[in-house]
Amino acid sequence: MQADNPQNAVVTEEAQPNSARAPEPRTPEPMDQPEITIPMPESDRERDRLIKEKAELQDLLQRRQAEFENYRRRVERERGELLEFASMDTIKALLPVLDDFERALKMEGGGTEYGRGMELIYQRLYETLKKLGLEPISSDVAVFNPHIHHAVEMVDTKDHPDQTILEEYQRGYYFKGRLLRPAMVKVAVNS
Repeated sequence: MQADNPQNAVVTEEAQPNSARAPEPRTPEPMDQPEITIPMPESDRERDRLIKEKAELQDLLQRRQAEFENYRRRVERERGELLEFASMDTIKALLPVLDDFERALKMEGGGTEYGRGMELIYQRLYETLKKLGLEPISSDVAVFNPHIHHAVEMVDTKDHPDQTILEEYQRGYYFKGRLLRPAMVKVAVNS
């Protein structure tokens, strides 16, 4: 009699509507992944070709690494030279001031305090430039050297040996071992 009463009836899965059913557990479907295969050499000739190609690529890689290392070193050296030349131009621009101080100190006149002040300023400027790499060309060199001297005047005389420096008009300087400005000199010539 229970069958007549719909409330007491046993309901089977087939009788349940689709929306009332519990979802069935799904098994994951395998994803389509490309299969990675390493080609195996078909013959000794193919294997030898691949070995040769590998050696060529390794050689090319080593050459490129060496080229890059050389490039890096060259750029660093050029950057250092650029900084050195930049300071060289600054020092060169200050040399006329140094020359003016030397000329002013050679002049007689002015008070002793004034002269002493000029000398202190000159010494301070000269020492600062020296710390930066400025070196005077030695005036002890008695023989004219065209690499470090600029002959402004040549005097024909028999009193001094040929190519002897008679007078220095303007001091010459090196900057960090390089000639910055040649010394302007008066040279004896025996004709």
